[in-house]
Order: sequence, then structure tokens, then C-alpha cells
Amino acid sequence: MHIPENYLSPSTCGVLAVAMAPIWYISIQKVKKKMPAEKLPLLGIAAAFSFVAMMFNIPLPGGTTGHAVGGTLAAIMLGPWGACLAISTTLLVQALFFGDGGILALGANCFNMAFVLPMAGYSLYQILRKHLPDSLAAAVGGYVGINAAALVAAVEFGLQPLLFTNELGQALYCPYPLSISIPAMMAGHLTIFGLAEAIFTGGLVLYMSKAKAGQQIGTNSDQSPISALYAILIAMIVLCPLGLLAEGTAWGEWAPEEIAELTETGTALGYTPQGLLEGFNLEVFFPDYAISGLPDIFGYVLSAIMGTAMVILAFKLMSAAVAK
Repeated sequence: MHIPENYLSPSTCGVLAVAMAPIWYISIQKVKKKMPAEKLPLLGIAAAFSFVAMMFNIPLPGGTTGHAVGGTLAAIMLGPWGACLAISTTLLVQALFFGDGGILALGANCFNMAFVLPMAGYSLYQILRKHLPDSLAAAVGGYVGINAAALVAAVEFGLQPLLFTNELGQALYCPYPLSISIPAMMAGHLTIFGLAEAIFTGGLVLYMSKAKAGQQIGTNSDQSPISALYAILIAMIVLCPLGLLAEGTAWGEWAPEEIAELTETGTALGYTPQGLLEGFNLEVFFPDYAISGLPDIFGYVLSAIMGTAMVILAFKLMSAAVAK
């Protein structure tokens, strides 16, 4: 669901970045008001969970892949505004250091995954938890949240060829209209990716509730949920190379050299949109979570460690600054 560089026009990216600005401001104010400084590191833990969850690529028939996000889980842990900050930080680190999502598209990716997803998922969770067990309500919220985000992303993709073309009528950015982008994006998210998000969200909410009751680990119920989260996070980092088993590319995340040969309309596109060829590109340190000189598996694990360390450290520093 990460929109790469140059798939959206600069004006589209600008509009969505401007839309996110007040959302980020409100998120900061809400967190400052409601969350004590000593609890701010919890935002880092939520961000780390999201970072690693997005490294578990899941294959779909036809050669595309996708992943869970953990936005609804973060909202349940910290509230939707805290989740917005946590997921936004994750997306920034992914774009800056690993090339996962574009820098110009950061506002769009944050709007979809850090705002729409946790807000939709958490709102439904709050309604359903009055009638269902917390874990089931969380699973349904996670499923709906990720599909809401996927739908918004599909609309952003699909509007590009309607609004931005050259004199030959060729798309300048994403070349697939709404009639293709919406079914393509929603097929995976309504099925496998949505199910993965539901299982991830519901499963962790169930595990944390048991840990808090002292039924899983530790004897201090105030500390056991945090210990449980760290234990699961470490296990996820160790297992994250499973994400390398999924072959193919997520829909809408193709490299420019791939797109001319794609057959999303039944025939090859036959050209590379000018914006993809001539647009902005940032050289990142660890493209695609690979580290030069290391086997893919070790590079992937080390990238997971570095990414989680970055987001956790960011919120620990923020906690220290606020405390002062």
C-alpha cells in the first residue's frame, strides 16, 4: 500500500501533505494533553510493531504481494491520534532509509495508513466492543480499517490518468484509471491482506489482555503487557525473513522499468509514464531492506532491527524532551 515516488502528481502529493498538516498538529496536541511523558515510549513500541508487520509480505495469485499495517492495533493501544503519530513516524523512516514509499508521497501514505486506517478501524472497534469480545471487535476493526485505507489509495491512483496526461493522451503518473485501480487494490485487501490484518490485530489484543491479567507472563500485571509486546516484537524480527518468500511486487509499487510490460488491461501498457522517468528520486541507504555485502536474510533482519530501533529511539528522545 506504500505509494512510491512519482506515481502521484506533485500537486496530488502537495494537496495530501497539506491535508495531513492539521492532522499531525491535532495528533501532537492530543498526545501532549492526554499522554504523560513517561508513556510516550509506548508510541515507539507501536511504531516498531507497524514497521516489522509491514515487512511480512504475503503473496497473492498473479504475482502481487501485500502486508498488514497494524494501524488499528496502535489505535487500540494508544488512541487514534497517538496511532497517527506512531504510523507516520514509521512511514517516514521507511521512506528515508529503506525506499519503501516515496518522500513526495509521504503525505498521501500517511493520510491513508496513519489517518484513515486507524480512525476507521478504531471507530468500528469502539462500537463493536459493546457487543463482542475485545479481540473479535479489534479483528473486525482491523479488517475494515485496512480496507478503508486501500480504497482511498486506489482512488488516489485511479484519478491520476484522468487528471494528468500528455499531448498523446498517455498518463504522466499512475496509468490505471479507477475501473482498474479499485478492483486491483481491493481484491487482495478484501481477502488475504485484510484477513492478515484482522488476525494480527485480534491476536495481539487477545494476547495483551491475557498478559495484563497475569495469565501469560510475569507476576506484575502492570508490567506484563509491555514485556509481552517486547517478546512478540523480538520474535517478529527473527521471523521477518519469511517476508522474502513472497515473490512479485505489490500492486502500484512497480519500478519504472517494469511498468511498460505490465498487462493490467489485458495487453502490455507499452510505455513508461513520463513522470516516472523524470520525477524525483531519493537515493536511500538500504533500498528494499537490503544491505550491501550481506545475504538477503541477514540484511532483512538487520534492517528490521535498525528500523525498530530508530522509531523507538525517536519517541524515547521525545519523552525525555517533554519531561524536561
